[in-house]
Amino acid sequence: MPDSIDASDAMIDNWTKRLEENAARYQALADRMQGQTVTERSKDGSVQVTIDSRGLLKNLVIAEAAAGKRMAEVSAQVMQLVQRAQARIPELLQQAMTETTGTGDQAAVEIVREAQSTFPAPPPEPEPAFPEPDRVRRFLPDDSAEQPRTPPPAQPQQPQPPRRRRSVDDDDDDFGGPILS
Repeated sequence: MPDSIDASDAMIDNWTKRLEENAARYQALADRMQGQTVTERSKDGSVQVTIDSRGLLKNLVIAEAAAGKRMAEVSAQVMQLVQRAQARIPELLQQAMTETTGTGDQAAVEIVREAQSTFPAPPPEPEPAFPEPDRVRRFLPDDSAEQPRTPPPAQPQQPQPPRRRRSVDDDDDDFGGPILS
């Protein structure tokens, strides 16, 4: 019977050792992913987003160059960049797993599959939904063509008819007639 007890102890020690090794590898994976961020920038550089490894927006930069764009276009661009950045998370996770836990582990495969379903590839970039207007409307004076302000020409004033003075005995009210007739 001593052989079976020794074999059981060895088997338990082996399981414990493997569990501790797996826990250390998964902790290394978690630590590695904790500091990961993904940054995406628009083609013209006017919008930049940064997300963390959980897909949460950490930074948003809208450059002055975006001031001439429609706000609907800028907001659509922000959302598209966030989706593009989030779609890169499974790739980062896969790379981190390759370096820490290995890719043969079934739990690792399931973690990557879950990340891929949570952060799918973004849809292809659509044609601009907000085409540039054919002409520019300005509501403020153009600085380059500023001209000195001159007051508008004075309008000739019509002479006012003289006002009639009221006497003390005047029974007329302000409506032009006596109160009692």
